[in-house]
Amino acid sequence: MFETVPVLLDTDIGSDIDDAVALSYLLRQPRCELLGITTVTGDVQRRASLAEIVCRAAGRGDIPIHCGRRDVLLYGHGQPHVPQFVAVAHLAGGLDRAENSAVEFLRTAIRSRPGEVVLLTIGPFSNAAILFAVDPEIPSLLKGIVSMGGRFFEGPPREWNVTCDPVSAAMVYNANRQSHTTFGLDVTMKCRLTKSEVAERFKGQPLETILLMANAWFERAEHMTFHDPLAAACIFAPEICGYSQGRICVSVSTHKHLAGFTKLLADETGPDLVASSVDVDAFFTEFFGVLAGR
Repeated sequence: MFETVPVLLDTDIGSDIDDAVALSYLLRQPRCELLGITTVTGDVQRRASLAEIVCRAAGRGDIPIHCGRRDVLLYGHGQPHVPQFVAVAHLAGGLDRAENSAVEFLRTAIRSRPGEVVLLTIGPFSNAAILFAVDPEIPSLLKGIVSMGGRFFEGPPREWNVTCDPVSAAMVYNANRQSHTTFGLDVTMKCRLTKSEVAERFKGQPLETILLMANAWFERAEHMTFHDPLAAACIFAPEICGYSQGRICVSVSTHKHLAGFTKLLADETGPDLVASSVDVDAFFTEFFGVLAGR
């Protein structure tokens, strides 16, 4: 028997399409014990409804889903809208979940299984920052933290999850953590498919439901980039990427053009691993193999 990994997913599903794609992978990954999903920033009710739609499409109505923080902590772009919701609104259930239940749900789940749980953050860090602030022991009780965020070596100078709420990102990376693995734009931008490739390869549920959402995405994009799915897949197949070790710093300047820059300070004893390379073929083999049940 293979060892399962308890995972908590914190997501801004519904802004970019890749959050839903990452969720589809976790739902089909036999080694993933998905303990719950929390939504962050903007219309967290619609985000929670989208997560429920993807879970139902995978035949997984058992996953707890909780709404998190709507606003950024102090300053940042925020993201009030959920553009992917429109395409599947006809599949949505109610939009009346309790507000701001995410942090207590995460806290309780982590404390109930100390040393076992991986917290996967694939959106702005608002929920995680509040969680670590109200219970500073939580980072040390996690098996690990895995995040999609930042830019460290090449590519665009800043990344959205960090610049959306830079103070929260800085709080998470300043927490007294044991293990935090981050996947920045440096590597995630290399994992992409064209619209025609997506249409050809997204077979079976829940990918066919995600294709409905993807149609809205492709109205403004030529590719689907697998930022978040790469982070999710490397929980179970870390060898897909190469890593550099150190400590991540986040700029919290109040000037909008300076906030959210990320830097890795090299340190062989540092708590952070940052993906520095990726085997793209290995990633897609892992991703589509899991979705196909192989």
